[in-house]
Amino acid sequence: MAEKKLSGQTAIVTGANSGIGEGCAYSLGAAGANVVINYVSKPETAQAVVDKIKADGGNAIAVQADVSNEEQVIAMFKEVVKVYGTVDILVNNAGLQKDAKFEEMTVAQWDLVMNVNLKGQFLCAREAIKEFLRRGIVPERSAACGKIICMSSVHEIIPWANHVNYATSKGGVRMFMQSLAQEFGDRKIRVNSICPGAIKTPINTDAWNTPQALNSLMTLIPYNRIGVPEDIGKLAVFLASDDSDYITGASIFIDGGMTVFEGFATGG
Repeated sequence: MAEKKLSGQTAIVTGANSGIGEGCAYSLGAAGANVVINYVSKPETAQAVVDKIKADGGNAIAVQADVSNEEQVIAMFKEVVKVYGTVDILVNNAGLQKDAKFEEMTVAQWDLVMNVNLKGQFLCAREAIKEFLRRGIVPERSAACGKIICMSSVHEIIPWANHVNYATSKGGVRMFMQSLAQEFGDRKIRVNSICPGAIKTPINTDAWNTPQALNSLMTLIPYNRIGVPEDIGKLAVFLASDDSDYITGASIFIDGGMTVFEGFATGG
């Protein structure tokens, strides 16, 4: 039985109907949080996540909103406050890739990635912080006024050819997170980033779904396994709980050692 470290708190997880977001939603629900499953499409998969959390004894709702759309984000937060009274935790997870060789990359590909991966984090964090400041600290729930977890990537520091828009967006997430942590630390709002490496999700199926692809991937990962969404969910619970109360402005890499650049172990 998971310890209910987040009992009584409400967490919005954007892009929570698949992959890393889904893994975070399950872990937060198991830790006692009311979980808001944000999604933009496939309502049936969002409802399936809600149903599983409820079946495991948790509380959850699904709310549709395009995180890159200001009006929809504002409406989502209003709905959550109406249902649960407030928001304590935001997992800014929604993100996507539109890969292309740089010289062939279109403005539409660039804009879509920036709008979801960066603008979406801005809009959701802004509304979360407004709600945190309105509510103030509730000591019996948390020592912090609010917690924001930005989903970044190892590619906030590792360049990625043919994925320039994605890597650039994640580099932006790093400075976005640090600047918020600096601005709101004195008001006890904690802002951190989770930086996953290779995680077994639908966004990167081609990297692990054949023995050849998996073997190639393992040359980049000293720990010699691919991550799973549950790995990220456990870290999200830690960062959302008072166990991490003195951590803010941090990029936490969860990558099996990818950022130690294993390719240089025998050369360089």
